[in-house]
Amino acid sequence: MGVTRRDVIELGVAGVLLAVAGVAHVADATPVLTFALAALAIAVLARLVGTATEQLGSRVGSSAAGAIQSGLGNLPELFIALFALHQGLTLVVQSALVGSVIANSVFVLGLAFIAGGVKHGRQNFDFPRARLIATLMILSAAILALPTLSHAVQTTAAASHEKALSLICAGVLLTLFFLTLPGLLAVRDTFESDPARWSLPITVAVLGGAGVGAAFVSDWFVTALKPATEALGMSEVFAGLIVVAIAGNAVENVVGVQLAARNRPDFAISVIINSALQVALLLTPVLVFVSLFFATTLTLVFLLLFSVCHRLLDSFPTLRL
Repeated sequence: MGVTRRDVIELGVAGVLLAVAGVAHVADATPVLTFALAALAIAVLARLVGTATEQLGSRVGSSAAGAIQSGLGNLPELFIALFALHQGLTLVVQSALVGSVIANSVFVLGLAFIAGGVKHGRQNFDFPRARLIATLMILSAAILALPTLSHAVQTTAAASHEKALSLICAGVLLTLFFLTLPGLLAVRDTFESDPARWSLPITVAVLGGAGVGAAFVSDWFVTALKPATEALGMSEVFAGLIVVAIAGNAVENVVGVQLAARNRPDFAISVIINSALQVALLLTPVLVFVSLFFATTLTLVFLLLFSVCHRLLDSFPTLRL
């Protein structure tokens, strides 16, 4: 069984929406319209990537396919962050990175559990993989928090070393990612995969085409981001934490819930949590280093988290040292 009529329709819809979003961008349509069309195009491309990734998982296993899909799924977020940094929207980028990790590791994973549980009842997943992922999440969170904690000291010496400390932490995160990647890929699946319907060339072509299309749409999305949020009365923090995080992770949102609903819990967890790990261990440090070539430098001092912690300390004075 090869490409079905439904697959052809999905490909056609994705192509049409991609073209419409491109026309809206070139024709200088209203920012809100361009923003909405670009977000819709990203969501449809997410569905397409989800179908292709499931076919890939039938050939290489859910661990490897999940890592590949997460990498392709994070391409829109990478390009959105790069374009936003170029425009000096540092707070948007930082909020989007925080929102991506939280959304994938908590919100989307919860949706996947609900979707799979409602349809199939109790689902089982591989314990060694979950333990490894949980350990990596704790380590990455601790490393990411160091520059922010240094900023909380509020001393001149700490402030002068924020950039250097961010670069050191970014290097540690990248090292941790490449050291643990073989272990993540080596974990065996506990569920047998259905036979692949698509040939390998078709699967790779669809994944590659969807990734390239998402990159273009991300450019149009960011171009309309600031004027659209201003027209809608959104703050930069809200735009990054909610809007950009959801749009940038639309692939994982759709794919993870879709896989859980199809009784593929290991594959769903691999896709969702791999995305959060790649944001924390790969995407964030890469942006820190790449931002050195921009006028605006990205550091790991997350003012959003610092503000939240400061408010918590004000609300609970007994937490202060």
